[in-house]
Amino acid sequence: MGAAGIKVNGQEIPFGDIAPHTTALEWLRAQGFTGCKEGCGEGECGACSVLVARPGPDCPTEWVAVNACLMPALGLDGQEVVTAEGLGGPESLHPVQYEMAVRGGSQCGYCTPGFVCSMAAEFYRPGRQAPPDGTAADHEHGPNGFDLHALSGNLCRCTGYRPIRDAAYALGPPAPDDPLARRRQAPAASARPTRVRGEEGEFLRPATLADALRLLRERPTAAVVAGSTDWGVEVNLRGARAECVIAVDRVPELRELVIEDEHIEIGAGLTLTEIERGLAGRVPLLGRLFPQFASRLIRNSATIGGNLGTGSPIGDAAPALLALDADVVLAEVDGERLVPLADYFIEYRRSVRRVDELIRAVRIPLPLAGLADFHKIAKRRFDDISSIAAGFALDVVDGTVVRARIGLGGVAATPIRARATEAALEGRPWSAGTAEAAARVLRGEGTPLDDHRASAAYRRAMLGQSLLKLHAENPSPREAMA
Repeated sequence: MGAAGIKVNGQEIPFGDIAPHTTALEWLRAQGFTGCKEGCGEGECGACSVLVARPGPDCPTEWVAVNACLMPALGLDGQEVVTAEGLGGPESLHPVQYEMAVRGGSQCGYCTPGFVCSMAAEFYRPGRQAPPDGTAADHEHGPNGFDLHALSGNLCRCTGYRPIRDAAYALGPPAPDDPLARRRQAPAASARPTRVRGEEGEFLRPATLADALRLLRERPTAAVVAGSTDWGVEVNLRGARAECVIAVDRVPELRELVIEDEHIEIGAGLTLTEIERGLAGRVPLLGRLFPQFASRLIRNSATIGGNLGTGSPIGDAAPALLALDADVVLAEVDGERLVPLADYFIEYRRSVRRVDELIRAVRIPLPLAGLADFHKIAKRRFDDISSIAAGFALDVVDGTVVRARIGLGGVAATPIRARATEAALEGRPWSAGTAEAAARVLRGEGTPLDDHRASAAYRRAMLGQSLLKLHAENPSPREAMA
């Protein structure tokens, strides 16, 4: 089956001759949509942001902002995209464009189209409305209900953020005749099966998990992508190319979220934004993780399966899931197997997953620990890579730690469990003295290195401090969660 192309700003445009590694940004600019810019090429600046129509939880379609610099153009086959040009032009400004202009939200203008697209996604978010008393709920939400986190991942180097924030907070609701608001009431186009062969390789999007597994067995060297937030960086910055790319981001069997009595199963193809909304605070440890994971732009594409599949020692999901005692469901043509995440990673960027297997889901056992938290140490509060990350999950009964699970990232060649520290906590009272003794043990976990993000000594110090902080903030924790 060949790829037809993408609907861009209401116009169907065929792909033509295109390589599997061609990014959506490259392709859009080649078609004349030069509003989206290339800044960093790795999903950190947001200059390339565009809107994609996807099925919404509260309406048939929602407008989602994504990084076009990371996404393969062929990954959008059959779907609908709006760029800054499609929002409005000089003769008819979109409300977001108008507010950015009149409130001084743009100087050089390079980042502005990306800001406008991310701001438009929040402008059209169903349920966005002013609080009843007309005041902001906190310093990160406007009096119009605008969530400033919608702009995380968009960087401005000359204007300054206050006028951009002022523009966001000045937006009212979409007008009744707004075409993109009306578009939300019709179903979003489904990601159709795609098969494109060319001189530079092959791009495949299977329709089902069974199809994906057969393809992977036939092409064991294929690059498997979902949100492409990791592979896209390899393509852009390191010149990575693959003879075959298999896209699994819309495979239905990878996009299920199931809550049962004994466990929660999270589909590997769900984006982090979809998981966050689907869980709705049901797993507080993950609730602490999500806002610190890269940016909203990245979370709109990145998947939990992709984050584990890369095997990175600084991937933020692994420490949290290790603390939750999660299992990984690995699928291949002949069946599935369940692997504890603590046994999944074996060495730097290598795991027990065979080349013909896919991560189908992550399974979190219930009940959850009563005391859980996620600490991330990085140079920036948001949109940054961890120096260290630590997930904590403790069961405290009658003041005694009866069970402890601690996951760490950034201190070894793989994400690890802090087993010595767990042993130093279990069976002891949850007290300042116990926390101090266990913190000394925690400082010795792993094999941290000196690099440009942090020294080994700093990483060890922060490990110990994270446990002391956990106790200081939770001297009398809840004993269990359903």
